[in-house]
Amino acid sequence: MALREFIQDIWNIYFQTEEARVASGAKQPTRDAGEVRHWNADVNGVSIHVAELGPADGTAVLLLHGFPELWFSWRHQMAALAPRGFRALAPDLRGYGDSSAPDDPAAYSIFHIVGDVVALLDHIQLTKVFVVEHDWGAQVARHLYLFRPDWVRTVVALGVPYFPRNPRPMTEVFAAFGDGFYITQFQEPGRAERAFARYDVATVLKKFYSIQIDNLTAPPGMEIIDFLEASPSPLPWITEEELIQYAEKFQKSGFTGPLNYYRMAETNWRLLAPWNGAKITVPAKFIAGDKDIGVQSFGTQQYINSGGFKSNVPDLEVAIIDGHHFLQQEQAERVSSEILSYLDKFTSE
Repeated sequence: MALREFIQDIWNIYFQTEEARVASGAKQPTRDAGEVRHWNADVNGVSIHVAELGPADGTAVLLLHGFPELWFSWRHQMAALAPRGFRALAPDLRGYGDSSAPDDPAAYSIFHIVGDVVALLDHIQLTKVFVVEHDWGAQVARHLYLFRPDWVRTVVALGVPYFPRNPRPMTEVFAAFGDGFYITQFQEPGRAERAFARYDVATVLKKFYSIQIDNLTAPPGMEIIDFLEASPSPLPWITEEELIQYAEKFQKSGFTGPLNYYRMAETNWRLLAPWNGAKITVPAKFIAGDKDIGVQSFGTQQYINSGGFKSNVPDLEVAIIDGHHFLQQEQAERVSSEILSYLDKFTSE
């Protein structure tokens, strides 16, 4: 049996068993979620791949992944949402997986990325959606709301809280961490790609998926990918077959597209000046792992506990649970439950 066919069999078995598990504890009558449907839409000058599960007439939930992830990062949540009647839509963002991956960093401004999402929703004639996001997907979701609040019903954020626009240019912010800081190293086109190429793709991904340190800064003279350590044993939340699936997609699309998101940080800072001080007023829920590097570093925990986060997102719920950064996979059942219980408040109105 070919590797691709073997992985597809794993997917089919997974979704069938996961749907049955979720259905057994559902609060509402369940529906036959069916199989994951894959399609591409030519929108905003690129082709965006979408994985979809659940009834086509169900309430839409848009799932936005982070770095270095794919639509597949939401496999557990899709399998939980669909039997409850939700239409789960998980795109590969521009630069990832089976979506277009332009080489030019200028093609990855926040307006390009959010533009893809708006065009995609318009393509399938959706004008109001629930949004669930993780990591870099948080930047996309919050600016989708800031640019087009009429399109967003609620936001569920995983791992990365909303911060208003920084008063200082991003180059100054990054410089404070030195050359070893991962975002600083990502700025120079080709630098990180050359460093990543010293390892096979699966190892690169596993190094990121294994992160448990609270400071992503390499020692002087070292590249961040060399500093990170891959877990010597399999990660409990991802099988070797699933890791192969991720690696196969990144082998095809490369890392330049995902890294270009970081390379637009300074440009985005300048472009977002009109939204300086803007707040998120749509209802929102924030879910994070207590050991997530995003919570443990950059003053994030103090920002959450001090009320600063609540000030910028007035209609906010916060759930800090056991776990690390890739929470929707590591604590799949708990995260799915948190999402469903929150969405229930709005679908039962």
